[in-house]
Amino acid sequence: MRSEFLFTSESVSEGHPDKVSDQISDAIVDLMLAKDPEARVACETMTTTQRVMLSGEIRCAPMYDPTREEWKFNSYWAPGARDEIEAAVRKTIKEIGYEQDGFHWETLTFENHLHGQSAHIAQGVDAGVEGSNKDEGAGDQGIMFGYASDETPDLMPATLDYSHKILQRMAQDRKDGTAPFLEPDAKSQVTLRYQNEKPVEATAIVVSTQHAVDYCMPWSDGKNSGGDAAKYAELVAYVKGVIAEVLPTGLLTAETVYHINPTGRFEIGGPDGDAGLTGRKIIVDTYGGASPHGGGAFSGKDPTKVDRSAAYITRYLAKNVVAAGLARRCTIQIAYAIGVSEPLSLYVDLHGTANGVTEDQLEQILPQLVRLTPRGIRTHLGLNKPIYRVSAAYGHFGRKAEGETFPWERTDLVDQLRVALA
Repeated sequence: MRSEFLFTSESVSEGHPDKVSDQISDAIVDLMLAKDPEARVACETMTTTQRVMLSGEIRCAPMYDPTREEWKFNSYWAPGARDEIEAAVRKTIKEIGYEQDGFHWETLTFENHLHGQSAHIAQGVDAGVEGSNKDEGAGDQGIMFGYASDETPDLMPATLDYSHKILQRMAQDRKDGTAPFLEPDAKSQVTLRYQNEKPVEATAIVVSTQHAVDYCMPWSDGKNSGGDAAKYAELVAYVKGVIAEVLPTGLLTAETVYHINPTGRFEIGGPDGDAGLTGRKIIVDTYGGASPHGGGAFSGKDPTKVDRSAAYITRYLAKNVVAAGLARRCTIQIAYAIGVSEPLSLYVDLHGTANGVTEDQLEQILPQLVRLTPRGIRTHLGLNKPIYRVSAAYGHFGRKAEGETFPWERTDLVDQLRVALA
């Protein structure tokens, strides 16, 4: 790693149109898993002005079952199932906070185009293929990455960690009335200067937030004018205050450059300002660009999809390696073939920060601690539960493992790793 450099990561709020789509898709995953822990879900959501559309494939016997002849008249949906899906969608949007003319949870148009899972995909996932001991096969081919770094207590890249926390704090203040001038859509970006692998200074911070009428930069183009100088100053002061509370003391200096709503005005936002799609914020969801990414999105997928579950287990393994003090940074890659249960490869990179261990040793030890088949991953982490919507905003990693949520953030392998390496 270079001794000195600048690095930047961004985040987006729960009200960003792509994140609205992610949360809706994961609300559907949670709904299905609550009905059937073995449900299969691949739900894509599109949001735009006053409209939400679902598409994708499902298998969930209590809600959708082509074998039930009496449900055929209703396109194989259980009575009331489609109403339940629509209610989950509208509830998600309401909880995010959208009650605007251009996107309102109660009055928007909703379309449900979900249908049954492909039988050809199902046969490979359910029974695997010859040579895989008929264990559950991977739901697709692909490569997945996990990463951890000792830059922050959450063992996450600092630039992304702070970007997430700025927006989380703003959303909390918006919802509890502390900052009533905020609207749901927002983006943040943090640039840090690193020396000897450690962040030492915030050189630039960008925050763009949707706001109430008149909380914009005063402007005039001869035809239109708007903005209230005092309200705009209140907004800027508030955002800078949040930044100061989120970033550790010492990172903000007199040289730090702030860009608060740099376009001057941000009243039209969310799906009304820009269409949203599930799976378009995969770098925000993971490591902010500090680690490679296999390319697969997480939201809208049940945990038999290794895009999701294998990314979670590699984060879990990498985090435990760093938490055990075996390295300051760790990247893990894993690869699968569709219908095959055992991974094709496992790769560990400690980036020259190893402490008494080699990558080869970890590549041998880690599969002994956790069975890395799709079913082994789901069983070890307890993934067949309705725990996903909360992960669909502010990152899937670096979160607090509480109860059944974020089990991949636990560090319960630390002692086993140390014993195995003793």
